[in-house]
Amino acid sequence: MNMIKFNLRKYILPSIQGRGWGVGLLVLLAACSHPKAPTAFSQSEQLPKTFPDYVDVTVPVNIAPLTFTIEEEGLDFVTRITAGKGEWLYAGRDVCPSEKQWRRMKADSVIHVEVFVEKQAGRWVRLMPFSIHVSPDPIDPYISYRLIAPSYVTYEDLTINQRCLETYEESLIYGNMSNSDERDGQCINCHAYQQYNPERLQFHVRQAHGGTIIAYDGKLERVNMVTGHTTSAGVYPAWHPTERLIAYSTNKTGQSFHTHDNQKVEVQDTYSDLMLYDVDAHKVMPLERDTNQLDCFPFWSPDGKYLYYCSAHYVKQDTAQATTKEYDLIQHYKDVKYSLYRRPFELNTRQFGPREMVFDAARDSMSATLPRISPDGRWLMFTMGEFGVFHIWHRDADLYLMDLQNGEVRPAQELNSDNVESYHSWSSSGRWVIFSSRRTDGNFTRPYIAHFDGQGHFTKPFELPQRNPRYHHELLRSYNIPEFMTGPVRIRPQEFAAQVRRDSIQATAE
Repeated sequence: MNMIKFNLRKYILPSIQGRGWGVGLLVLLAACSHPKAPTAFSQSEQLPKTFPDYVDVTVPVNIAPLTFTIEEEGLDFVTRITAGKGEWLYAGRDVCPSEKQWRRMKADSVIHVEVFVEKQAGRWVRLMPFSIHVSPDPIDPYISYRLIAPSYVTYEDLTINQRCLETYEESLIYGNMSNSDERDGQCINCHAYQQYNPERLQFHVRQAHGGTIIAYDGKLERVNMVTGHTTSAGVYPAWHPTERLIAYSTNKTGQSFHTHDNQKVEVQDTYSDLMLYDVDAHKVMPLERDTNQLDCFPFWSPDGKYLYYCSAHYVKQDTAQATTKEYDLIQHYKDVKYSLYRRPFELNTRQFGPREMVFDAARDSMSATLPRISPDGRWLMFTMGEFGVFHIWHRDADLYLMDLQNGEVRPAQELNSDNVESYHSWSSSGRWVIFSSRRTDGNFTRPYIAHFDGQGHFTKPFELPQRNPRYHHELLRSYNIPEFMTGPVRIRPQEFAAQVRRDSIQATAE
């Protein structure tokens, strides 16, 4: 080591000094030295502004390193992190622990963070310290999501991606550019898994090469579920927890665009129903055909004995014969209110019983959607707003929690913000939830994760960590439908692309 230092000074430094570079190198060498926390400072009562906001959050023991940038005004910054007997110092705005450092930090249940800001030359302020709490409850190692640009008419470059939560590794499951061209575009959506199993999945392909891609324990096929007995192909899926069955809603969906509303777009069902698909027999079974009921977003109870869903009763208000129901719904879109229902299911006969009211949101002039049951069967989480079923653009949409043991419902205040909270999923253990939120800027949905104690309480949610803390300031895409997985999808995107191009299997109606 001494010889290296000697050679650096004797040979490199004099030569670059002759070119006027000496000062630059000395500054570089100084910048690479270890930062030091100031010993003289004044104390602020304000918490630091960071992005993402990781102040007093609870994280799983197996999460990737949390990185953040300091969004305070100042000349310089030093951050000190302590955990157990360890101490780490970071200079500058960006605080990016290495994976090795993060492992050492997580060994303690509480990580302490101090941020020092040089407000004026030589005058340092220590902002209020905060903590990051480490839960011993692990999280599922993977999530998947659709990445979509904030456009309403262009979707040529749309992907379904997967991300390892234990690292920053992200990879492609399938992208529609594989089978799109200037003439024939393609849309992909609604990926879903049976019991978090990445070897049992499905997603939809629309327009060019349209159909439903189903992968089950190595078998891959494309299915056309459109029959004379269904309104459309299967749209929003829900795998039965144990059987090779998938419940779907079948939908006729349209979009309306606002010119004087900050919610930008309204997505509506003009007709929707439920059906059951048998993966082995390639058969679909419609549940009912009531044109005055709009049934959507099915989800099974963990024991497979009930199918939950949301439903709105809507009768055409304009009695003029020339007026279509579609036009009527557009004119009265704020009158469409969904409530939560369920139907008992008999596995031996594969028959559904009559529907039962679970939560009457319409009675209170509200609209509830996206029912999701916790793995222990006790907790029902859903999204609620003033109207409609697609709350992803509704600024008033919040998450709610229902205790199925006593029927009590409350807003999940720990999770909600003053902007959109929409799609949500439980982890396989039931100790974590992930949901979409537009709280960062009102335009892009980002995934947020929160711990659940099993007794009805959540911790403060934290944003999906990235290697670059500014990543979500720079990413011009939204995350859509975040789903937990017990591992990665190992089918290559090229295999999915080839299957999309093959002939589809025609489903039959039962």
